[in-house]
Amino acid sequence: MKLSPTTKEHRIETLDITRGFALLGIFIANMLFFHTPYLHVDPYTWFTNGDAVTFKWIDILVQGSFYPIFALLFGYGINMQYEKSIKRNKPFVPIMARRLGILLGIGLLHGLFIWSGDVLFTYAIMGFLLLLFVRIPAKWLALFAGGLYIIPAAFMYIVTSLLLKANSNLLMSDYIDTKQIERSIKVFTESTFGEIFTFRFFEWLVIGLGGTFMGLFIVLPIIMFGAALSKWKIIERAREFKIQLAIFTVFSLTAGIWIKFLPYVKKPTFDVIQLQDTFGNVILAAGYVSLLLLFCTVPLFRAVFRPIGKAGRMSLTIYITQSVVATLIFYSYGFGLYGKVDLLAGTWIALGVFVVQVLFAELWLSKFRMGPLEWLWRKGVYGRNLLKKEE
Repeated sequence: MKLSPTTKEHRIETLDITRGFALLGIFIANMLFFHTPYLHVDPYTWFTNGDAVTFKWIDILVQGSFYPIFALLFGYGINMQYEKSIKRNKPFVPIMARRLGILLGIGLLHGLFIWSGDVLFTYAIMGFLLLLFVRIPAKWLALFAGGLYIIPAAFMYIVTSLLLKANSNLLMSDYIDTKQIERSIKVFTESTFGEIFTFRFFEWLVIGLGGTFMGLFIVLPIIMFGAALSKWKIIERAREFKIQLAIFTVFSLTAGIWIKFLPYVKKPTFDVIQLQDTFGNVILAAGYVSLLLLFCTVPLFRAVFRPIGKAGRMSLTIYITQSVVATLIFYSYGFGLYGKVDLLAGTWIALGVFVVQVLFAELWLSKFRMGPLEWLWRKGVYGRNLLKKEE
């Protein structure tokens, strides 16, 4: 017995458009890491003048609030595949395990050879764990996901607050690794690909593996909640919930922006930043999702932003090529602009690259059913040639 990938006719356009916007937001946020030693600085004091203003709005409106959307949709898609297999009386776990295994390999290659900030490795691991929970009814799955996220986050916030009472000078400004900043600039602007690989490998051990562990309490519950929303068919039934979505959008956007604004009205202590990252990010992300669901009920909006949906359809290709292009622009084996552009210029570069990607996606999908990396991925999963779009 063989499963076939979802055809274009069964694809949900709203899902693609939402994923496309998530790719843009993720790229803008990732630009901070591509061209700046962001991991080793206190961004609230490191950036000055125009960069400080740019960072403020990226931090509030973008940073950390688009990867939850991507994770949510990842879980949504896994449950769609699960329900499709049940409907067709086909095996689900072997096929999905193969898909996730290949995605894990792609993420590992991406993290080691292109950019250490890869998220695909973590998503694949969390996807394997979701296979244990995907059969749970939506209500219990959502409740479990909420507890898995909120309880550890609240515990860490309380612990951090207590530590701050013992040491009120525990500010983000204490975290500036001058040696590592200088090393990052030297490696990415002067070193060979091999030397950059070595440096990237040790970064990945911290970011990739460390992020995977933390993903148990951050990424996994979001993916699980996405699967619950898929069981409820929230995206497909958005028209039925217009009023509820409108109320939720206003609440989430207001609360999310307010929480994410806290480091700029108070001292950026660790507890405030943790509150911003663990709760502000996901609340604002929820607001963005509900806003897009509302907008996508309007045919004109879908028509105007359909090209972004095309980018969302080939999200793996778009995500990987963003890293390839950015590292070629900023690393020594490319144009070597690491540390030489301001945040506004970096943001415009991200927007410009994404526009080109959207145009590429439009052209590519006019001739083929899926993106090139999606084709390779699904070829590995299904073990047969996939038909071209026109066939």
